[in-house]
Amino acid sequence: MASYKIRTTDGRAKRAAFSTVHGTVETPLFMNVATVAAIKGAVSTEDLYGIDTQVALCNTYHLHVRPGDGLVYELGGLHRFMNWERPILTDSGGFQVFSLASLRQIKEEGVTFRSHIDGRKIFMGPEESMQIQSHLGSTIAMAFDECPPALAERDYVKPSVERTTRWLVRCKKEMERLNAREDTINREQLLFGINQGAVYKDIRIEHAKAISELDLPGYSIGGLAVGETHEQMYEMLDETVPYLPQDKPTYLMGVGTPANIIEAVDRGVDFFDCVYPSRNGRHGHAYTHYGKLNLFNQKFEKDMTPIEEGCGCPACRKYTRAYIRHLLKAKEMLGMRLCVLHNLYFYNHLMEEIRGAIEEHRYAAFKKEMLAQLKEAES
Repeated sequence: MASYKIRTTDGRAKRAAFSTVHGTVETPLFMNVATVAAIKGAVSTEDLYGIDTQVALCNTYHLHVRPGDGLVYELGGLHRFMNWERPILTDSGGFQVFSLASLRQIKEEGVTFRSHIDGRKIFMGPEESMQIQSHLGSTIAMAFDECPPALAERDYVKPSVERTTRWLVRCKKEMERLNAREDTINREQLLFGINQGAVYKDIRIEHAKAISELDLPGYSIGGLAVGETHEQMYEMLDETVPYLPQDKPTYLMGVGTPANIIEAVDRGVDFFDCVYPSRNGRHGHAYTHYGKLNLFNQKFEKDMTPIEEGCGCPACRKYTRAYIRHLLKAKEMLGMRLCVLHNLYFYNHLMEEIRGAIEEHRYAAFKKEMLAQLKEAES
């Protein structure tokens, strides 16, 4: 069984350990996004171990479409398929309800999609989502929900959230059924519920209270970083996190920038994921403690220093800004790969610095210093 132990707190920031069937992870943590069971940018699972990745996040919808969750099940589950021994979190497909708006129809039973690959019709409801994630055998499965746009009308958001609550009850029941089966790959699969409510704090709070009653192993906050301002996001966290169980991990889905993460940790969030480090890396943008560098810029043409001095990532240990820029300009895959590895290392080790600051009860000072450095770089 999973266990979540808070080692210490500093204000609302929590430093904890979360034990699962696939190992114990230290929080706060960043999950590296391996959408189709791989990080875009030619990054292997061996690389992920080398840059201290704790959790890989895979996409239920995309794996259901290709290669098919039935095939992954037949081959022994995601861990065996992608050769990864540490925890894996799979999303539920719910975000695709939001992102594939023109291709879907939502009903109480679930959602009918059109595949973005071949246009074939797909139906997914709470039970189907749990069945797909059970086939994948992930450590943590996310509940099936609808993610309404952050700035959606209240009259749309309220019934949507109420339906998400009903779906969560169905998810829990189906997961309990699946985990009791002898032929299930991971019979200790964990279900995390998702809080929704757009930017309506009363709906968010009411929903947080409702889902907390289900006593799940963890809870997430969805539907943020999808159109609202950073200030609105932080306000929703301020209002919502206190109403989620403090003795369970809290996961802010799809967030975000280093500054977003630093702010959210200060509001009690444990888990994060975002495509920024890999996506930006593939476009030659590298994260540092002093802001983001665009390595395509001509000023780096003769720069024989690493992306960031003192960084221990594979790119910074061996290569220079000038060489990586050359690779990017020449459209060599190695340039993308080195940038992605650097960015993921940066995010993973930013979380390590955050954990250290909480342990030493100096998080307020750390936050102030880091945000000042990042802001100065932007100006």
